[in-house]
Amino acid sequence: MGRARAAGLADLRVMDIREHAPGKHRQCDDSPYGGGAGMVMKVNVVDAAIQAAREQDAEEGSQAKVILMSPAGRPLTQALAQELSQEKHLILVCGHYEGIDARIESLVDDEISIGDFVLTGGELAALVIVDAVIRLRPGVLGNSASPEEESFSEGLLEYPQYTRPRSYKGQDVPEVLLNGNHAHIDAWREQQSLQRTRARRPDLLKQN
Repeated sequence: MGRARAAGLADLRVMDIREHAPGKHRQCDDSPYGGGAGMVMKVNVVDAAIQAAREQDAEEGSQAKVILMSPAGRPLTQALAQELSQEKHLILVCGHYEGIDARIESLVDDEISIGDFVLTGGELAALVIVDAVIRLRPGVLGNSASPEEESFSEGLLEYPQYTRPRSYKGQDVPEVLLNGNHAHIDAWREQQSLQRTRARRPDLLKQN
């Protein structure tokens, strides 16, 4: 991400939601209606932050897609990362505490989850999305073919990779990778990718 920013291929900005809360104490959360543990972020404060980000984006001549980090959102996949990489500007909204007032759902364009587990806030989820998306932007990776050959790009896990030394603790690099026959290498890699997926992530085969 740092190299992408330095090269002008990506721009990252952080907006503090609290700065958009009214009053002396900048309160951005409150106890939930109906009772319950924890605090809920106020929809008016989060919406104000989103609108400020949208206005900043409009001044630059683009229209951002607003995405809420949410365990109820669409699961993040490589295909979704590829879809998001086509967007010019993304606004990622990060909840905290017990989440954000549910009315925020009508004020965003999409909701995304990075997995079936709970975090203390949406910031780490947003960073995962940022990393997955930026690396797919043209010019970010040194080898343009890299993202095309990775796990999940074709709906399968990536084939195993090897480098020197040729032999290590009784394990040798597969002979097919040493013979220089690229047709055989491609066939072997395809077979290995399928075998790995069948053994470790059979759910991916069902999706395909």
